[in-house]
Amino acid sequence: MNNARPKVRISRALGVALTPKAARYMDRRPYPPGMHGRKQKKASDYATQLREKQRLRYQYDVSETQLRRAYDLAKRKPGKTGQNLVQLLETRLDAVVWRAGFARTIYQARQMVVHRHIVVDGRRVDRPSFRVVPGQVVEVAPRSKSKTPFIVAAEGGWSENEIPGWLDVARQDLTARVQALPVREQIPVTCDEQLVVEYYSR
Repeated sequence: MNNARPKVRISRALGVALTPKAARYMDRRPYPPGMHGRKQKKASDYATQLREKQRLRYQYDVSETQLRRAYDLAKRKPGKTGQNLVQLLETRLDAVVWRAGFARTIYQARQMVVHRHIVVDGRRVDRPSFRVVPGQVVEVAPRSKSKTPFIVAAEGGWSENEIPGWLDVARQDLTARVQALPVREQIPVTCDEQLVVEYYSR
């Protein structure tokens, strides 16, 4: 999902760092952009819900249509809709590539998938929205492992990406096995998913 607004500005507006560069910038200016950024005013319930929805959407770099589709699916699954929604987003292939440490950001992970550098169970998959399930193995295609971003990844270059417990990653081999579906406590996304549910339930 492309957006003309700079990621640092979006990060400051939403209060969540979308890239390492944004994180460094927000450490220096931890308030929203604009001349009134330092002033805090009470937001309406709708504005609060909208903000949480946008935070979730931008952290996974998905379109409004994709997020709505994921919400509709989460609503039909047993359990809490909000937690189901976050789990569905976390198990997208681009998110798994990112969490496994093969990419520095979700944006780089998206490119890797689209450019056919990623293999699932031995088959190339170029759909970032492809959902992985327990038991599947995600890896970098053999011919792609010699490319610079993957050499950096194999050497632990993206060490700031903490590998979650639901993934078994062999970093040097650039392979990751999905051991289980992630639970909410294992998903490092900044969002009150219940407010997202309330937004779509209006």
